[in-house]
Amino acid sequence: MSKPVYVEARPKGRDGDPITHWVVEDQADSVLQKTHTQKEGIDWAKRQGYVPHVARSRHLDDKRRPDYWRAV
Repeated sequence: MSKPVYVEARPKGRDGDPITHWVVEDQADSVLQKTHTQKEGIDWAKRQGYVPHVARSRHLDDKRRPDYWRAV
């Protein structure tokens, strides 16, 4: 089974703050890739054999809470 990764907006902040870039992180919050768009992050993760997840809401980003995330 492929390992999950998380595509998150940066900088981290409240809803409404401008997004400057996206990162693909593992469960330990290690940045694996930085991209310009969420789609680029998702596509990169899939090409690497990961299962990308995106937050249901930008401020809900706790990786220990599976209900905050959806696989894409």
